[in-house]
Amino acid sequence: MNQRHLFQVAILAAAVGTAGTLWAEEASDADRVHRAEPVDWNQGGGEQDAALHLEPDIENGMDVYEVCAACHLPEGWGTPDGTFPQLAGQHRGVLIKQMADIRAQNRDNPTMYPFSLPQSIGDAQALADVVAYIESLPMNPAWGKGPYGPGTEEYALGEQLYKDNCVKCHGEVGMGDVEKFYPRINGQHYEYMVRQFEWIRDHKRRNANPEMVEQIKNFSDKDMQAVISYTSWQPVPEEQLADSADWKNPDFE
Repeated sequence: MNQRHLFQVAILAAAVGTAGTLWAEEASDADRVHRAEPVDWNQGGGEQDAALHLEPDIENGMDVYEVCAACHLPEGWGTPDGTFPQLAGQHRGVLIKQMADIRAQNRDNPTMYPFSLPQSIGDAQALADVVAYIESLPMNPAWGKGPYGPGTEEYALGEQLYKDNCVKCHGEVGMGDVEKFYPRINGQHYEYMVRQFEWIRDHKRRNANPEMVEQIKNFSDKDMQAVISYTSWQPVPEEQLADSADWKNPDFE
């Protein structure tokens, strides 16, 4: 086992020790934040703007990413069960905004928070570096899809709901909008998207876009599962995918 792998194991051990009760912590945290006042969705300024306007150093970003790799995996693919999202291929601006929000405690993530702090990964420059590295990673060609594939009644329902409610911001196939900080959602794990959608709908995610909160407020659980399952089946451009689900990040060999 080389030095890089030893470092990852050490970080993972720390993560397990700090956040071994991930789901319990997230559930109690979600119960707490729904009673809190929501924060402004995208004020900008501060560290977010600073990181967006810095020239990223990909090599340093790779080094910083060692901290992230313990949970999000060296490939940036997260886990299909939704515990950790796929980060690879996500828009740089989206990643910077979400990291800045977590660091400023505008988005509640007790598991990630200690590993996102400046003393763990560095300042705004390090933030710019690591998200540029993440954005450059190829995506998992076998991401976690929902239970309702093409040809099912639920897929048709999800398709209609998506066209009526989601296309304006996330695009025809879920590519998002770089300029407006709307995330790409094609290629994201179904279980992760369901959890985030539910928290946004139920006012349990403080940094949610208020336009989305309003848009989905009347979605039933059936609607939610249908539209997210449909989204999870949308294609990712082939050139943005790894060659196979067995691909390993050579930077961490």
